[in-house]
Amino acid sequence: MYLTRFRINTARIGARRLLSTPQVLHAAVMSSFAEVPTQAGERARVLWRIDHNNKADVVLYIVSPDRPDLTHLVEQAGWPTTARWETFDYTRFLKRLTIGDTWAFRLTANPVHSIRRKDGEPTKRTAHLTPHHQMRWLLDRQDASGFAILEKPAERRLLPEGDTYELVVRDQRSLSFAKAGQGSSRGSRVKLTTVTFDGRLRVTDPDAFRRVLAMGLGKAKAYGCGLMTLAPVR
Repeated sequence: MYLTRFRINTARIGARRLLSTPQVLHAAVMSSFAEVPTQAGERARVLWRIDHNNKADVVLYIVSPDRPDLTHLVEQAGWPTTARWETFDYTRFLKRLTIGDTWAFRLTANPVHSIRRKDGEPTKRTAHLTPHHQMRWLLDRQDASGFAILEKPAERRLLPEGDTYELVVRDQRSLSFAKAGQGSSRGSRVKLTTVTFDGRLRVTDPDAFRRVLAMGLGKAKAYGCGLMTLAPVR
C-alpha cells in the first residue's frame, strides 16, 4: 500500500477544472495508474481526499495498492519545475500499529442513514445534516472499525452535554454533479453531503483499523470520501 500527497496549484486553470466536481478528480486519480489496481485478482479500492486547508493550500491524498504516477497532475495543476508529489510506503506504517496507540486523525465522509417515510415503502438513503447526528454516525462505527475516539477531561468540556469527545465536525459541503457519460439530465445526477472530522483516537483493534485505513469508511468512496489519515498527537 502507498500513501501519496500532492499539493494543488489553485492559481492554474487546470486546477480549477480538476476541483470542479468529484467525478473529474476521480478520473484524474485513476489515470495515475498504468493498469487498473488489483488485489487477489480483483479490482482494488483506491481512496482519495481533498483537504482545503485555505484558499492557497489545497492538498490531494491518495491511498492505493500500487504506486501512482501524478505527472499529468503536475503538468495540469501543479508546479512542474519546482514541486512534484510525495509517495510513502504505507504498508510498513500500517504494520506498526498496535493496541493503545493514540493519533490525531482527519476523515472526510458521507454520513448517511436509511429511512422509510411510510410503512411498506422501500428505505431511502438520506444524509445526516446536523453536526450532532454526523458525529453520532462516526461514533456508532468506531467499535467495529478498531478505534475509540478519545473523551475530553471533564475540566475541558465547555458544555454540560454534547462536548464529550475530542472531535470536531466541519466543512459541510452539498455536492451535485452529473454522472460520467450521462450528460446533465436531472435523473442522472449524483447528490451527496460531505463533512470533515478532525479528532483524536486510540487504536483498539489493529487489524480492523488497518482495514479502515486501507479500504475506507462509509459511502461515496469514489467521490473523495472515506479516507482517514493520521498524525502524531501533539
